[in-house]
Amino acid sequence: MTQPLGPLMLDLEGPELQKQEVELLERPEVGGVILFARNIKDANQVRELSVELRKIRPDILLAIDQEGGRVQRLKIGVTRLPSMARLAAGYEEDSKRVTQCCQDAGWLLGMEMAACGLDFSFAPVLDVNSGSSTVIGDRSFSSDPQIVATLGGAFIAGLKEAGMASVGKHFPGHGGVAADSHVELPVDPRPFAELRAQDMVPFEQLASRLDGIMPAHVVYPDFDKKPAGFSRSWLGLLREELGFKGTIFSDDLSMAGAGVAGDPASRVRKALEAGCDMVLVCNDRAAAFDALNVCRSVSGKRQAKLRYGRARPDLDALAALSRWRRVHAKLEALAEAEIPRRLDDEH
Repeated sequence: MTQPLGPLMLDLEGPELQKQEVELLERPEVGGVILFARNIKDANQVRELSVELRKIRPDILLAIDQEGGRVQRLKIGVTRLPSMARLAAGYEEDSKRVTQCCQDAGWLLGMEMAACGLDFSFAPVLDVNSGSSTVIGDRSFSSDPQIVATLGGAFIAGLKEAGMASVGKHFPGHGGVAADSHVELPVDPRPFAELRAQDMVPFEQLASRLDGIMPAHVVYPDFDKKPAGFSRSWLGLLREELGFKGTIFSDDLSMAGAGVAGDPASRVRKALEAGCDMVLVCNDRAAAFDALNVCRSVSGKRQAKLRYGRARPDLDALAALSRWRRVHAKLEALAEAEIPRRLDDEH
């Protein structure tokens, strides 16, 4: 029987494992590793790093932010993906074609990340683009919540075809605030009824199909004065009313938007007490050690379904698949027209 994983997901300093990191990975409190651009040279190196990590911890979850557009950590040796907004372009004129394109994009992303040894990407973004959020912007499929739900659902279906888990973000919606939660705590003052009718629509419709959900470091004071990721009310609604049964990931607890919860140890404790199953502590090694103490007696079973459970595709053999060649060419052409802005710390 597979042992439950610890609830802590950490990052690495560079493309090669350090001695201190090996010692960290051996701790049972650590259940996952997320890769950033600084950990990556190309697809082959990521595959080799994944093998090395699994020699230390065969059960550990390996994740990445590989959305497409301006949030794509791995760029060499895999398909250059367009933004979700670019994928969604033309939906009103030809919804069938665009929906299939989103499903194909999810499939290709899943196949490529699986071939690199990873378990999942934190995707898709299910935020509704209100036009006010620069940190979301073209990472969103649309300003129409139903289009976001439809195309997000197609992307999830593609990931599932490839055998890969899906993680939707940022519940209940980060698209309605101008502030960036990496550098400050955004507050969305809209009434709960408006949030439910707009931003929450994709999460409500897709909760039963998602394997993971990441709540936002955003306060919605009409419902709760705590940010969603620290709120028993928000995470309880997600579980009880929306019926979500998968893994709840905190957003990075080292972000400024999480600072309202206190010091690093307090942030971890409060996120877990609110209902998060796995917490991310990145870009702060001292905070990671503080988190270990909080997580010492905590574990959960919800993370197991996120593991990639199939025989992994061969990275060097993907080009032999006619579907990969067709989708690769289409997505590269769409991405070519975009000039992405790097978001190295975005989840």
